[in-house]
Amino acid sequence: MKNVALHILDLVQNSARAKAGKVQISINEDPGKDIYLLSVEDDGEGMEEEQLQKATDPFFTTRTTRKVGLGLSLIRQNAERTGGSFSLSSVPGKGTRLEAAFVMNHPDRLPLGEIDDVLVLLAVGLPHLRLIYNHTAPGGQYKFDTEAIGEIIGDIKDCNLEIRKFLREMIIENLKEIRAEAYKINPLP
Repeated sequence: MKNVALHILDLVQNSARAKAGKVQISINEDPGKDIYLLSVEDDGEGMEEEQLQKATDPFFTTRTTRKVGLGLSLIRQNAERTGGSFSLSSVPGKGTRLEAAFVMNHPDRLPLGEIDDVLVLLAVGLPHLRLIYNHTAPGGQYKFDTEAIGEIIGDIKDCNLEIRKFLREMIIENLKEIRAEAYKINPLP
């Protein structure tokens, strides 16, 4: 995976397959401590201990459409390659929590990527899922919550291109305001 946003996309899709109703994503940029922390927590089915122990093995997957599961092993590798850490915990019937800590100024740390695209894609593509994204950076905190957005715009899965563009712009502007790390912003259509 080329960036953190793509890891988030994969992780939230895993949560949706695990029948989660809510996924909370947090990014905490702490330049003073040289830490870039990503956590993803869901209220899905969770995993038994045996499955949890195998979850980061690239040759293990619960999916029947393929024989490998690279997502968790790649995020673990990307975090550890920077000198960071990775942890995964799960309780059957309650959910799963992942935490990946990256050394922020390490040259191998992945950039954030197009988080605006990923959040809007997930919000529209998985409308049954409450998605909460918290991003803390040197300039403050930004929260994107699909439940709050749905109260304003109505059924998010039916939002048109203009509303999707507005949501992307809103995410970008808020991340700029809190001075989140620079990331490539695609030109809006």
